[in-house]
Amino acid sequence: MAESGRAITIGVGFQRGVARASLESAIDAALGPLGAIEVRAIASLDHKCAEPALRALAAARGWPLQGFAAARLAEVEVASGGSARVATAVATPSVAEAAALLAAGDGRLLLPRQVHRDPAGKAFTLAIAGCAD
Repeated sequence: MAESGRAITIGVGFQRGVARASLESAIDAALGPLGAIEVRAIASLDHKCAEPALRALAAARGWPLQGFAAARLAEVEVASGGSARVATAVATPSVAEAAALLAAGDGRLLLPRQVHRDPAGKAFTLAIAGCAD
């Protein structure tokens, strides 16, 4: 485990074709203030785990990739309340926060959903949860 003992999970939601460099940069910026951490997983919607940017990022960092069905994500209560637009598009109001919390087990949200855009205008969100153990 990391020196600080802080194990975390990262949840991401994104539009198809998002740039890996943009995901990586936003995640690095979000992780920086947390100090020494251990990333236990990066998580998203199950079908998003096949996206090249997410697969390449997880492989390069050695982070396990976890996918969750939209129905399972929709069961998770999130701080932001979710998004009606996202619910219409992918059948769950929250991807990033819900995925981070599910991957963390009984953890808590350390970083609520942040919304970003890559240079091509593709939107993505990320959230970070601390693991319970």
